[in-house]
Amino acid sequence: MSEIKKKPVGITETILRDAHQSQIATRMTTEQMLPIIDKMDQVGYHSVECWGGATFDACLRFLKEDPWERLRKLRDGFKHTKLQMLFRGQNILGYRHYADDVVEYFVQKSIANGIDIIRIFDAFNDLRNLETSVKACKKEGGHAQIALCYTLGEAYTLDYWKEIAKRIEEMGADSICIKDMAGLLVPYEAEALLKALKASTKLPIQLHTHYTSGVASMTYMKAVEAGCDIIDTAMSPFALGTSQPATEVMCETFRDTPFDTGLDQKLLAEIADYFRPIQEEALKSGLLNPKVLGVNIKTLMYQVPGGMLSNLVSQLKDAHAEDKYYDVLEEIPRVRKDFGEPPLVTPSSQIVGTQAVLNVLMGERYKMITKESKALLHGEYGQTVKPFNPEVQKKACGDETPITCRPADLLKPELREMEKEVARYKQQDEDVLSYALFPQVAVDFFKYREAQQEKVDPTRADTKAGAYPV
Repeated sequence: MSEIKKKPVGITETILRDAHQSQIATRMTTEQMLPIIDKMDQVGYHSVECWGGATFDACLRFLKEDPWERLRKLRDGFKHTKLQMLFRGQNILGYRHYADDVVEYFVQKSIANGIDIIRIFDAFNDLRNLETSVKACKKEGGHAQIALCYTLGEAYTLDYWKEIAKRIEEMGADSICIKDMAGLLVPYEAEALLKALKASTKLPIQLHTHYTSGVASMTYMKAVEAGCDIIDTAMSPFALGTSQPATEVMCETFRDTPFDTGLDQKLLAEIADYFRPIQEEALKSGLLNPKVLGVNIKTLMYQVPGGMLSNLVSQLKDAHAEDKYYDVLEEIPRVRKDFGEPPLVTPSSQIVGTQAVLNVLMGERYKMITKESKALLHGEYGQTVKPFNPEVQKKACGDETPITCRPADLLKPELREMEKEVARYKQQDEDVLSYALFPQVAVDFFKYREAQQEKVDPTRADTKAGAYPV
């Protein structure tokens, strides 16, 4: 490799977000993170992914933590490292499309509280659903990275990826991420994809994958050799399986090559030693299921993410129809094709999977159609890469006129009304955004927060919420 120009590969560390989201249901607490931040800050990572994705919901719902407070504490600790988050475009961190004013305010507050890089994606790769968040990120001085959901299918040719990369550059994004959420990208395909992208855009390209199918480390190696600028990895105690390749392993792989990361293995070992007892405790408690640490090659065979497979098994078990498992696996690609061949990622994976189960159990395709399937076929999630099956769309939507515009164009501003609804509990500006995304969960958290404050200072019980000093 002596003829290859020296080009160190950047490392984005995922242990504070995607790694524990993938393996222990996003249950790592802020208090578990804080003691190791100083050492992590010395590593020289390209960035540390520490917020967004499911962390926001999990903080409020399960950990009784304020996600905004977590971000501020992490920002205080990471003095030399860029902090990164995952953002679902017009869905923000929730599960529906929000009005533009909510999206803009969320981006503003994310950057104001410490985020440097926002990785923005849409389940359908419908770039219209990313316009507002990209503009807002740029306006606030953040780094806007657009992530493309990688998937397989006749529509997803190299020309498709090259064309969409050009459009992303024209949108004003700062970098591109290939988001391989199901671990479908195999090594030589990665090499071809990176070469094609590098020929069509000048933007830096980052690769994110999961070890689910067992090929991820090799995929990273071929991608880096083909020009990939940054890869996502996780410290070894929470690496592999449904998570990312291990940080230490990838650094060692590229040591003394033109791609040498330059990261200190001794320091990385100290960080791994810190997280290992947390992993061992999670194994003991059952929070970490050994099943998520293995390899599931069926991911490649059926192009179905691991989490979607386990969900199908659960649905069939509840229906006492486990013998229909392989029938459902064969039905999924057919439903996906009828639904415009979307990438299988939240929420499309759940919608396609559930509809496939119903088609098999009913003994007749689309005899029963879920409301989520109807919404998808009505255009409420955006535009898919291929057209919907017109017969299936007609059966689901009847004479309703499908939505062809950007879905958020039909939403009225929401922020002012939400401000009124949350006024009783508001202690900081960001509370309205927590409420916007998860209304009931946020209110439950606000009540818990008040109760905890009253324990510390009983006089607060006589004070109206909203008048507290921030």
